[in-house]
Amino acid sequence: MGFLWFLLVGIIAGWLAGTLIKGGGFGLLGNMVIGIIGAMIGGFLFNALGVASGGGIIWSIVVATVGAVVLLIIVRALKKA
Repeated sequence: MGFLWFLLVGIIAGWLAGTLIKGGGFGLLGNMVIGIIGAMIGGFLFNALGVASGGGIIWSIVVATVGAVVLLIIVRALKKA
């Protein structure tokens, strides 16, 4: 069941990040990939800042969304370069 939650958080976080940054989603698979990579980035960033990242499903979505937004900003900056 944990793997399904991981995928669900990835889909939600990817969709939220796509909505916040680009104004639209990237499809189910694209949102999942962005959200999962974003979750890893968000976890790293929050741990580096000393913020605990283990606070339930809502907190996991927040952390993953922040990481996904950072990922999309980096990708956008690299595309312009």
